[in-house]
Amino acid sequence: MQIKQGEFCPLIKKDCVQHKCAWFTCVRGKDVNTGKDVDEWGCAIGWMPMLMINTANESRKTCAATESFRNEMVEQNKQMLKLTHNKKALID
Repeated sequence: MQIKQGEFCPLIKKDCVQHKCAWFTCVRGKDVNTGKDVDEWGCAIGWMPMLMINTANESRKTCAATESFRNEMVEQNKQMLKLTHNKKALID
């Protein structure tokens, strides 16, 4: 079932004026839930929940990539310390 969004704008207390409003914005991209392309006009305030969810998802991906990079650097540092320690032991 598709629910049709109302046209009433709580900011101006009447029906949406669409393209006459500065906040009537086109959003293009991919719907992360369906994978379908999105190319729709709507109120910027109405887009906020979807965009906030998308931002949170992208932040999670960035955090995971940063943690992965950190773990790789820790492992490389451990290997470098072992090599340095072994080389120093051979010289002494």
